[in-house]
Amino acid sequence: MPDIPETPNTTAADVREAQDLLFFGYRDFTGAADVILTELGLGRAHHRALHFIGRTPGLPVSELLAVLRITKQSLARVLSELVARDYVAQVQGHTDRRQRLLRLTASGLALERRLFVRQRDRIASAYAQAGPDAVDGFRAVMRAIMDDSARDYIDGATSQDEG
Repeated sequence: MPDIPETPNTTAADVREAQDLLFFGYRDFTGAADVILTELGLGRAHHRALHFIGRTPGLPVSELLAVLRITKQSLARVLSELVARDYVAQVQGHTDRRQRLLRLTASGLALERRLFVRQRDRIASAYAQAGPDAVDGFRAVMRAIMDDSARDYIDGATSQDEG
């Protein structure tokens, strides 16, 4: 295994521990919603689509592709299933009729809410245990890990939540 370059503040052991924390945190965070998804015969790709469509009603398919960083073919499979099950509706763009805009249907909103509540409760419990300084630190580290486009998305979504 190649050596990980160390800095005065970050040892190889620190980086390995951070990787472990991210892997296990993600596993357990997503596991809270996986139970519901499995019952419905859906997977994490469906959940990611529901999440981002729910965050941004009227989201163009092209923007969802950019956010998820998956192929058109992969997204087409996920969307066709969500549309067939009446979780997602597609409409033509208002100014560009070639554009497909996505929104959650009533059943899609209900499902996204169930999934959100499961994960919200897990995050709220972790935040309460860790305290406000740790939460701020967590946000700072996660933002530093993300690339610029992800930070831009988060900043836009956060401003929508506040406005």
